[in-house]
Amino acid sequence: MTTSDGWTAAVRDRLAPGRLLPLGTAAEEAWITERAVRGALGRTAAAVRGVVPGTLRIGPADAPDAPDSGALLITASFGAVAGRALPELTRELRAALLAAAEDGLGLVVDAVDLRVTELLDTAPPEPDAGAAPPPGPTSPATDDPVALAALGVAGVAAVTDTLGPPVRRGPDGVRVELAVTAGARPLDVARAVRTTVTAVAPEGAAVTVVVSDLR
Repeated sequence: MTTSDGWTAAVRDRLAPGRLLPLGTAAEEAWITERAVRGALGRTAAAVRGVVPGTLRIGPADAPDAPDSGALLITASFGAVAGRALPELTRELRAALLAAAEDGLGLVVDAVDLRVTELLDTAPPEPDAGAAPPPGPTSPATDDPVALAALGVAGVAAVTDTLGPPVRRGPDGVRVELAVTAGARPLDVARAVRTTVTAVAPEGAAVTVVVSDLR
């Protein structure tokens, strides 16, 4: 693989929505993209003193005794800056990631697997604070009554079209895709959206909510 290929693959991995992860238990029909979770947990890891975040993955935990629990495994690699004992650093990072995932997002986490990949004398330089941030995603315009109902729920920043139309109807029910306001708990917002959308969806239609972004 050439350097150019490596950069392309890294950008594609960062931008791709990744798999859908259950918010709460799988039975709640509320989901969030892995990309949104990686962004939130990456910011949490970066805030821990002495941690230089590396790769981070979130996927189903091996829990054969509870296949419908929605329990997840967080795997994170990081560089450790000299000055803190590794046991202390890993304990703090694990606790921070667990709190951000469960309390902040609403995920059910079975375990957090941490791997130290590098020991550093000093932290790498901070990114240029004066650099303009990349443009944020645009929100599709819609007059769909289901989308408008979802937009009226506190904590919903926008409806989105990362995985397809913001509202998708099918024989299995109605799926709504949306972005959640930063600071709001995605699981709580998704539950409120399901309740609101159920009232305007066809009677008996199952409602699924997908959180694709945190803004």
